[in-house]
Amino acid sequence: MSQSKTNAEMLNEAELNQSPLSSLVVDTDSEMKDYLVEYVGGKFNEEEVTVSMIHEVMAVEFPEFVISLAEENYLIGYEQGLKDADKLSQRETRETEK
Repeated sequence: MSQSKTNAEMLNEAELNQSPLSSLVVDTDSEMKDYLVEYVGGKFNEEEVTVSMIHEVMAVEFPEFVISLAEENYLIGYEQGLKDADKLSQRETRETEK
């Protein structure tokens, strides 16, 4: 009996949860980006710097900044989830009252 193979790739959890933007090479179209790319490029000894590389360096060297962004995103997402749940509950209530 033959086994059929698929062309689907197996992704690990880190790959599955990674944003496609994090692998983009950063364009230095502003003074801040230029500084970050130069600094992070020096840390990684690379000329092409990705968003993920900047994130890694910021997490190690300026964790307060990264944590504040993460907290804000978490709270915004949590609030949106509550709003969505409330709207769903209201819609279901209206449908059952009909």
